[in-house]
Amino acid sequence: MTATDPVPDRQALAHIGAAVRARLEANADIYRVQDDRIELFAVGGFLSEAECTGLCAMIDAVARPSALHELDYESGFRTSYSGDLDPHDPFVAGISQRIDALLGVDAAIGEPVQGQRYLPGQQFKPHNDWFYVTEGYWPQEEARGGQRSWTAMAYCNTVEAGGATAFTLLGLEIEPKPGVLLLWNNALPDGRPNEATLHAGLPVERGAKYVITKWYRTREWR
Repeated sequence: MTATDPVPDRQALAHIGAAVRARLEANADIYRVQDDRIELFAVGGFLSEAECTGLCAMIDAVARPSALHELDYESGFRTSYSGDLDPHDPFVAGISQRIDALLGVDAAIGEPVQGQRYLPGQQFKPHNDWFYVTEGYWPQEEARGGQRSWTAMAYCNTVEAGGATAFTLLGLEIEPKPGVLLLWNNALPDGRPNEATLHAGLPVERGAKYVITKWYRTREWR
């Protein structure tokens, strides 16, 4: 951040965004959602059925009430259960490395893979993955690796009803399909945070929803 540019990590976000965008667009197996307001990609069959089954069991083992920096579970804003998967487990590490390789980024900027479980009625209301630099938590997050650049999220099971991922400002809802990986840039091409990435995990109506998420920073994750 400089006196003339109030956006922290802006150059790094622009650089990472351009490199990953070019890599994903060059891969014929990756679909880009046709909307100029967001850089959102999907990869079908990224996880196998066996991998999805294994991840669901791992998520059950670590799941605890989800919380946010400024809100606790009782606020009702994020009512899923979640937990970080063991990054030293060979199975988890292998999946994490595949996501790194797909994006073409340095593994050092990636956060641990987190698992999330949503039961009937549970949800995550509209939110952005990038950090608001005016909030009290920002100095801590800046020291831990800076602003978030890309998000990678994979669905691990079929949901009986509900549980779509809704990009609320775009009018876009994505139905959970096991094995599908979503990738999106949290920044605009110039490195400013992209408001259009506002998204929600809609309430599960029947069954359960399991997902894994990996966030990337601009610097080494600490």
